[in-house]
Order: sequence, then structure tokens, then C-alpha cells
Amino acid sequence: MGTDPGIDALYHHRRLQLVRLAVLLVDDLPTAEDVVQDAFAALYRRHGARLAHLDDPEAYVRRSVVNGARSVLRRRRTVRAYVPERAGHVPPPEEDVLLREEHREVLGALRALTRRQREVLVLRYWSDLTEAQIAQTLGVSRGTVKSTASRALDALARRMEGSR
Repeated sequence: MGTDPGIDALYHHRRLQLVRLAVLLVDDLPTAEDVVQDAFAALYRRHGARLAHLDDPEAYVRRSVVNGARSVLRRRRTVRAYVPERAGHVPPPEEDVLLREEHREVLGALRALTRRQREVLVLRYWSDLTEAQIAQTLGVSRGTVKSTASRALDALARRMEGSR
């Protein structure tokens, strides 16, 4: 981001990456965009336009996005507890055009993982974060990240083998 530690530079350099992260966590583009926008708005309200006093503004906003995604998922779970679930999930029509069969299988298998497993894999393989960065983002130990990733990859492999 250069020498300008401002929120504008952070927004322009990382917004798209954070939206992609949020989409993989909440499985909905408009909601993901809202989560990222809310994270930046909260960052601005709390710290203003200049972020020089923050040690790692990027990690701060990434953690805000993950926490925002968790909140969205909690609200969804609460709503589903009181409203009957609709019969079957119909994917958007563009999904068939944009994704080949194996991509849909991988995304389906990823959705079947637990929330934490999905978060660890998305942060590791989509966002290319280190174990330490993932641990910091999720507020867990590196050992938890390692064991969660291992279990998630095993579950993903079993699911993919079962679908073939």
C-alpha cells in the first residue's frame, strides 16, 4: 500500500480480496459486499481516515470481515429456527455457466464442512494466509489452525471421493 496508511488506500487495494473472502464464508455476494462495507465503515468510525496508529490495518479489517460473516451466519441460523426451510436450494443460473462440474463439487463439499473448517481452508487456500495470520484472524492458536485444516482436508477428500 505504499507510505499512505489511509483507509482509502486500504479500501482500494483490498476490497475485492475481502469481498471474495466474505463470499466464500457467507455464500452470497450481496451479503458479502455488505459485510466488507460494514467492516470498513466500522474501521473508519473507530480509527478515522488515517490508520498510522494501527499495527496491521489489513489484518484488522480482515478479522472484522470474518467476524461480520460469523454474525451473518448466526442471524441466518436464528431466522431459520423460526421460519420453515424452503424445499431445496436452487443455485443461481449463472453458476452453471461460470463453474465446471468439479468446481461445483468442491464448493458443495466446502459448504458441508463446519464453519471453522471452512474459514480455515478459505483463509489458507483462497487468501494465502499463513497459519499465524489465520490464527490471529480467527482468534485461535496455531495448533488449532493446523488440526482444523488437517481434519477439514480429510473431510473434503472423503466427500470428494464419495461423489465420484
